[in-house]
Amino acid sequence: MNQQEEPASDAGTDDRPRFRYDARLANEIELRWQERWEADGTFDSPNPNGPLSAGFEAMAGRPKFYALDMFPYPSGAGLHVGHPLGYIGTDVLARYLRMTGHHVMHTFGYDAFGLPAEQYAVDTGRHPRETTRLNIATMRRQLRRLGLGHDTRREVATSDPAYYRWTQWIFLRLFDSWVDERTGRARPVRELVAEYADGRRATPDGRAWSELPEPERRRIVDGHRLAYVSEEPVNWCPALGTVLANEEVTADGRSDIGNHPVHRRPMRQWMLRITALADRLARDLDDVDWPPSLKRMQRNWIGAADGARVEFPTADGSGTSISVFTTRPDTLAGATYVVVAPEHPLVPRLVADAWPAGTPRAWRYAEADTGGEWGPRQAVAAYQEAAARKSDRRRAAGEEGKSGVFTGARVVNPATGEPIPVFVADYVLAGYGTGAIMAVPAHDQRDLDFARRHGLDVREVLEPPAGWFAEHGVAEDRPASEWPAAFNGDGAYLEAPGPRLRGLSVGDGNGAAVAWLEERGAGRSAREYRLRDWLFSRQRYWGEPFPIVYDEHGLPVALPEEALPVRLPEMTEFRPEPQPDETSEPVPPLARVADWATVELDLGDGPKRYRRELNTMPQWAGSCWYYLRYLDPRNEEAFVDPGVERYWMGSPNAARPGETARPGDGGVDLYVGGVEHAVLHLLYARFWHKVLYDLGHVSTKEPFRRLFNQGYILADAFTDERGMYVPAAEVTENDGKPSHGGRPVARRSGKMGKSLKNGISPDAMYERYGADTLRLYEMAMGPLDADRPWRTNDVVGVHRFLQRLWRSLIDEETGAPRIVETPPDDDTLRKLHQTIGIVRHDFAGMRFNTAIAQLMELTSHASRIAARKGMPRALAEPLVLMVAPLAPHIAEELWHRLGHAESLTYAPFPEADESLAAEPAVTVPVQFNGKTRFTIEIPAGAGREETETLLSEHADYARHLGSMTVNRVVIVPGKIVNVVTR
Repeated sequence: MNQQEEPASDAGTDDRPRFRYDARLANEIELRWQERWEADGTFDSPNPNGPLSAGFEAMAGRPKFYALDMFPYPSGAGLHVGHPLGYIGTDVLARYLRMTGHHVMHTFGYDAFGLPAEQYAVDTGRHPRETTRLNIATMRRQLRRLGLGHDTRREVATSDPAYYRWTQWIFLRLFDSWVDERTGRARPVRELVAEYADGRRATPDGRAWSELPEPERRRIVDGHRLAYVSEEPVNWCPALGTVLANEEVTADGRSDIGNHPVHRRPMRQWMLRITALADRLARDLDDVDWPPSLKRMQRNWIGAADGARVEFPTADGSGTSISVFTTRPDTLAGATYVVVAPEHPLVPRLVADAWPAGTPRAWRYAEADTGGEWGPRQAVAAYQEAAARKSDRRRAAGEEGKSGVFTGARVVNPATGEPIPVFVADYVLAGYGTGAIMAVPAHDQRDLDFARRHGLDVREVLEPPAGWFAEHGVAEDRPASEWPAAFNGDGAYLEAPGPRLRGLSVGDGNGAAVAWLEERGAGRSAREYRLRDWLFSRQRYWGEPFPIVYDEHGLPVALPEEALPVRLPEMTEFRPEPQPDETSEPVPPLARVADWATVELDLGDGPKRYRRELNTMPQWAGSCWYYLRYLDPRNEEAFVDPGVERYWMGSPNAARPGETARPGDGGVDLYVGGVEHAVLHLLYARFWHKVLYDLGHVSTKEPFRRLFNQGYILADAFTDERGMYVPAAEVTENDGKPSHGGRPVARRSGKMGKSLKNGISPDAMYERYGADTLRLYEMAMGPLDADRPWRTNDVVGVHRFLQRLWRSLIDEETGAPRIVETPPDDDTLRKLHQTIGIVRHDFAGMRFNTAIAQLMELTSHASRIAARKGMPRALAEPLVLMVAPLAPHIAEELWHRLGHAESLTYAPFPEADESLAAEPAVTVPVQFNGKTRFTIEIPAGAGREETETLLSEHADYARHLGSMTVNRVVIVPGKIVNVVTR
């Protein structure tokens, strides 16, 4: 290894030159420039008005650009080198845009509420506020050390009462809104009340609004609100005393923390009616510049499906009816039974007191019957209890077969008029559709599996084509009950009771079936969604308190805006209170603070005692709108000033080329983050934003105009004989065989992170190489949107590039610039301007790795020139400016040593001169059948197509060709052209 290019970790400890670019000098330069940037407010992005408006006049003529990084959680472990990949990419682009004349806003904040901080408080006794503050300080230091150009005045943390005051304010907007089904837009609840009051909207039972008692009116209105209280199936863990998210429940229905039993049961929860905007959430994806794969993920999650709601009345004439959603109403005649989820609210009314005569043993849930002959109620209750111990994932997977139990009830199939049995089965989920299905075993595989297990009829409605029978090795005359699999393709309709479908296509058959149902009042067309309303309650302490109290009727009452923020009370014990069994109710931590949980307030009708909401909001709440608070973080009168919001979120360039911007276009210009947030965070934020748009609080329909998913940094991980991950930093290798503590371990590869114990601290990289080297390496590893493996040894390569750049411009002994005023030669000018054109193109397209490759090539050329006769200023300055977005500290230092007093942050980025970038022309003789007739000039390096074009356009070409026919054209690049004719 050349001594001048040794890793920076060893530099500065011997008699090396004082101004050699090594770890010591890199760190000295970086810290100095970071302090200057902070002192000068270099990256401040002034608003058009308000508290942060100072200096806006200087930026007013620039096009604005809002660059946004996804909100991070401030983990106690700090950052590893995989975290800042996207942050560096966004910073490189933001710095480039500042140099190309843009007014850039780029800032940062912290998603500071949530379970990890609370769980740490439970384990250690330290208040989550304290640990969160310390975690933020660590992360802030590490990010500052990277040289990220953030406007630090705009920093927010969701756990700050000044921030969550406005989270609560937005929640009240949701509580005070409903979605008008006629327009699909959110409107204030007061307008709904007015419609009921003046008779434009009928009450559920037809009584006049004025005749209804006030509590009844409120319950009707509450049934429309976007934020509402509902009994919903949840994952209840009595041992932990809390409701768990699906992600916190193992496949076998136990808690991820503590391995305790988890039970599915209905509980009173706050919900957000996101399904009311499902169509818009799917449709408006057409208006944003997002990766197609991510749009597809969101559409699949929303899962819009068109079909019919079919009513199956009970055969006992009681008036009870099971509503079923189906996407195949054309197969109604083949429905031979109905299945409801174990949690379906009709189950208690459906279950019979005794088994009807002739009930098969297989229908009675015999697997669990160990205590004698059970009746329907005992069997169903036992089945419900077993289902409650399974997670939704396990139930949906159906790996244990399609179990179920007969309720003893039958319903009437409206197509056939025959009574068919009703089962309770856990492969049907209460959270999808209506929580009930009509089972058509001939044409649905899961229904066929269930039917065969329980001996139920299989009746075909569609006849498969001959090829299907041949493929499955069965004769065409075999009945559906003997088919090896269900047929769900496009077949021919058979004669069947109900709608006349014979001869129709499947699409037309579905339409005809819906029309038949509507004509008879047995059903109607409907659209259902996979998307469910958003469960918005957590039995936790470390989250936003709800700005809600309950009155003597047990109904929710919104607190007035002047009561915000509702602050968390001081506590020392944060653990939810464990409960004895699954029938008990959760006792949230806030219930322990009696003088907070109950409060006396005057809300307009005199002082009264109210109960506070004791649940807190989920961690998602604060991250739904942080990008808006960044715009105006010091505003105490509004969550964002309308003029400020329009300036940063609006976009005159929101339309595609050739189109005119439409009302509501715009949004964050660039949002960068991981694909793991493709569904929930982005869907929730879009929902909140659309409600705020409908209510006139924001100017754009969508929050994020363009979205970019950066890849992951991968790293080796190691597992011991138990399959448990061990710290990668503690693994040693001998002859290529890794070991930990003297025991062999297996090498794995995966995303760098805490769970795989393979994180590498950026602090170690700063110390060894400096932040510019880390930034440059992460951008050079590959395309920003691709995963890339981390190889610490490869960092030396980009460090050498920076050393070469420094050495070409600066004397290592004196620190003086090695600059000459002699202009570069033509070849160097050509390489320079070619590089400028490529780098500008690649920076704008966020193809930083290819830009770096070009800069390395130009720097190698420049270093050879500098070694012979000094570095021409006309080459040095544009080279430094091009490096600046990637390695800003060394670039600032070089710029300063080149004689510039001001920061290069807003220095104009070099422009390519096409005439200087063009390759020189060469003169090439043109032959016809081997005889030279004339010459043409073509650019050096021109390809065959360009050469043939220039040849055909030459004035002498047609004269010499005459009436001859060209057989072929032989081209020796840069040497000769021979036209062979006949």
